[in-house]
Amino acid sequence: MGKKGFVRNNVNQFAVLYRFLDLLFIQLCLLLAAWLYDTPLTIHYYLIGLVACIAYLFSAEMLWLYRSWRAGSTKEILFVATVSCALMVVIVTGWMFMFKTTGDFSRVTLSLWFGFTWVSLCLWRLVFRQFLYYVRKNGFNSRAVGIIGANDTAAELCKEISNTPETGYHVTGIYDDRGEDRISVPSHLSYNGKIQQAINDVNDGKIDTIFITLPMTANRRIEQILRVLGDTGAQVHLVPNFFVYNLLHSRICNVGDLQTVSVFDSPMKGAMNFLKRIEDIVLASMILSIIAIPMLFIAAAIKLTSKGPVIFKQNRYGMDGKKIKVWKFRSMTVTEDGDTVTQATKNDSRLTPIGGFLRRTSLDELPQFINVLQGTMSVVGPRPHAVAHNEMYRKKVEYYMLRHRIKPGITGWAQVNGWRGETDTLDKMQMRIQYDLEYIKNWSLWLDFKIVIFTFFRGFVGSNAY
Repeated sequence: MGKKGFVRNNVNQFAVLYRFLDLLFIQLCLLLAAWLYDTPLTIHYYLIGLVACIAYLFSAEMLWLYRSWRAGSTKEILFVATVSCALMVVIVTGWMFMFKTTGDFSRVTLSLWFGFTWVSLCLWRLVFRQFLYYVRKNGFNSRAVGIIGANDTAAELCKEISNTPETGYHVTGIYDDRGEDRISVPSHLSYNGKIQQAINDVNDGKIDTIFITLPMTANRRIEQILRVLGDTGAQVHLVPNFFVYNLLHSRICNVGDLQTVSVFDSPMKGAMNFLKRIEDIVLASMILSIIAIPMLFIAAAIKLTSKGPVIFKQNRYGMDGKKIKVWKFRSMTVTEDGDTVTQATKNDSRLTPIGGFLRRTSLDELPQFINVLQGTMSVVGPRPHAVAHNEMYRKKVEYYMLRHRIKPGITGWAQVNGWRGETDTLDKMQMRIQYDLEYIKNWSLWLDFKIVIFTFFRGFVGSNAY
């Protein structure tokens, strides 16, 4: 028997089929590539095919490709499948170099194989997903849902189900023991009665899935309901009102046989931390190779137009609240880094002749790609604030310091959504923190990819950047 506990991972009911089809397509694409280029399949090709299958399964499992995607986006699925395929190619290529067998393979055949594999792994997922979307939207492979607890959590759940019809969920009604005058039911749904009626509907086969949205304070009542529902065939989901708290990438943890919920956790654990670091090194190296010469011109312009150092290193809080030195091109005639740091404002007299331009276009941030290579920053993450600003705002904005659960970034979710530059009001800082925490909660390689793309179109400049 496995470990005891009250929560299990979200499992895709088609996961076994997905794994089988992935391995099948990898092998079929190898056969197709060899046939097209008239390459004899030696023992070396069969071995490398086996390595590719193992490498792809490892990458896919690490990236949670086989989890349930009922409510996931098609773009994200294809992105994760693409990254898994890319990691497979890297591992296979590394294997060949490690054992010095590259001469045993046709480069054209391998290129065709990798290309066919990527296309097929994405294409069959796209076709199968569209098929599932069609059948679920038309009432097939659907699940009748009953919600126990008429409250804000239930309303939020109904909204999410309504916005994602591809999940196959169909809410039949809401149940609550309180009187109708004390409950809140969305207008498009009906109040079906008390909780005992929900249990009766489950036994009558009218409901396949029950979501319990009662508050955590009703733990005794929840326990009683679970005992009764444990004698039925319904799937039961607990939806605790955790949304009233600012949970960061919450996860299930084990302390021996006891399971706990980590509420203020970082998404950068294990393989995810490794992938994030690889992402940072690759992106920072590529970008630095492109901007190296422009950086030299910027440095020369700073030196010729004002006195002082070209690079300004300022103390900031990094991951876990530890101080780091953040590099910037100097854009002001002062280099404030004490207990009081005055934010730049429009037409600030402290700006150097080219300082305003550098700040508006974010060119002053370019040296921070060196911070990324050093490992103190990421390409994508919450923007680091001056230590003085941190100490001021942590007392005014709830959960402010939770933004330090991951490394600070050069660009971030708040910046591409317009919350960059001067924060002259508390509301502006609260909005920035809101987007920072949303990024941490929902972090993925796909989200980082979107932010990098958005940065090129709308993240370099802003009306609030001075």
